[in-house]
Amino acid sequence: MYKTLLATLENSILTATINRPDKLNALNREVMNDLDTLLNDIDSNKDIKAVIITGAGQKGFVAGADISEFVGLSREEGQALAQKGQDIFSRIENNRKPIVAAVNGFALGGGCELAMSCHFRVASENARFGQPEVNLGLIPGYGGTQRLVQLIGKGRAMELLMTGNMIDAQTALQYGLVNHVVPQDELLVKTKSILDVIVAKAPLAISKCIAAANAAFTEKGYQIESEGFGECFATEDMKEGTAAFLEKRKPAFTGK
Repeated sequence: MYKTLLATLENSILTATINRPDKLNALNREVMNDLDTLLNDIDSNKDIKAVIITGAGQKGFVAGADISEFVGLSREEGQALAQKGQDIFSRIENNRKPIVAAVNGFALGGGCELAMSCHFRVASENARFGQPEVNLGLIPGYGGTQRLVQLIGKGRAMELLMTGNMIDAQTALQYGLVNHVVPQDELLVKTKSILDVIVAKAPLAISKCIAAANAAFTEKGYQIESEGFGECFATEDMKEGTAAFLEKRKPAFTGK
């Protein structure tokens, strides 16, 4: 089904592994096309309630873009490449189902941008993050300049963008770039344990949490929150959730 991804579905959680370990899972055209196809499958498959994106091997989540594909591109072709990357990563960020990055090594350039497009990040102790594009005479093109500022603040983001420096997992935790840091062999276990909690909640409420939180940096954030709050009142899950609370039992959500 995919040329560069391994996909396994267990307990409603899809684990998608970028499988180019010899290239530290660098993003080339095939990987980007596979991610686009993956998002179509996530949207259409009702059995998928949450997704983990990770990389093959123990060294790299995604070590960046495949720089060999940049050679000889014109200004217009470069902008088109960035736009395609932004479109795909925006689909991740705005997906109605939770998508979490399990960062198992280097997350540099496009890899850091991919991780940041996910709803949150869990990192192994050996993870490294950075936007080293200035070393190539470039800037991030897949949303990195925007999401890095949103996640860690303008000052820290400016320093990382302009120096091209990497930060380790503990610094990323301190900055708020990742939510948890765990030993490598516990990375997927920890990420799945968080998603096990999330997939037990009302799916429609989860999707509206995502939409409202994503709107926090827009002028419509409060409006989207109030609209989503109201729309929840029309769902069977809200009726079930409130009834279960009053009856002191666990709710049985159906996504309706």
